[in-house]
Amino acid sequence: MDRPTALVPLHYVALGARGPEDVVADPQGRVLTGVADGRILRVHHLGDPRTALVEVLAETGGRPLGLELLPDGALLVCDAERGLLRVGTDDGTVRVLVDSLAGERLRFCSNAVALPDGTVYVTVSSRRYPLSRWIGDIVEHTGTGRLLRLAPDGGEPDVVLDGLQFANGLAPSADGSFLVIAETGSCRLTRYRLTGPRAGRAEPFAELPGMPDNLWREGPDGPVWVALASPRVPPLDLLHRTPPAVRRTAARAAVRAPYRPSGTVGVVAVDDRGRTVHHLVRRHSGFRMVTSVCAAGDHLVLGSLQEPGVAVCARPAAG
Repeated sequence: MDRPTALVPLHYVALGARGPEDVVADPQGRVLTGVADGRILRVHHLGDPRTALVEVLAETGGRPLGLELLPDGALLVCDAERGLLRVGTDDGTVRVLVDSLAGERLRFCSNAVALPDGTVYVTVSSRRYPLSRWIGDIVEHTGTGRLLRLAPDGGEPDVVLDGLQFANGLAPSADGSFLVIAETGSCRLTRYRLTGPRAGRAEPFAELPGMPDNLWREGPDGPVWVALASPRVPPLDLLHRTPPAVRRTAARAAVRAPYRPSGTVGVVAVDDRGRTVHHLVRRHSGFRMVTSVCAAGDHLVLGSLQEPGVAVCARPAAG
């Protein structure tokens, strides 16, 4: 798809808390999210802002980012401060599954997916910068992102992929033969093969018109929705080609400067061949830094690292 179409906003739902960084829809069309004060929320009736209801499910004691719904209704939660958690959505229990690797704390656990056999894959965005200084990793282009694998019986995870540029969203293919990984720092999606003769290898999957954040797969037959946290920034692309010392100096300045998100927001949907099914853009948006998107009924729901609520938009016709 060469030209984007309009991302049409319908209404806004305030959550009473800032930073619904990831949004995921459950089978009943409710949307779950984690916010900056550590709470996990479930939002009902998003189609009508007059009847929308926000329910508190749990408190992680940290900063929840990526969420993954499990078949039993529990949540895998990637917490930037506490690691990978399992959260009971019925009783609010929080259990730490992984908080370190080889003696090193998981500084920036970002996203997780659970496969049918119980294996869990987790992205770590950066080994150098915490969430509060994420812009430093994007500018320095450290390539310290990782993909970890946690066996069904638990234990310490394995590093299966290293050197990723701000590893972020994760989504499985429809047939379970590969994972799609968002590399925010390189404006691309990467495919990691799980089966076949190329199992264990990574390869380019899709180049994107912006910086991808969270991914959300819409069922086995649907596309993978990609939130674009920012359009491409040509000066940043040029900076990434400079020597490491130059990038480190620029990163030190970036983490001290106030960050102003772009007024252009967008989402993309791709199929399992990496082809763009939808590319939706809104310019001069009041809702900024879109870090997640999911489909709930006839709507797209957008989350943000910075906003105090979620945006509900029109869902495009099938592509």
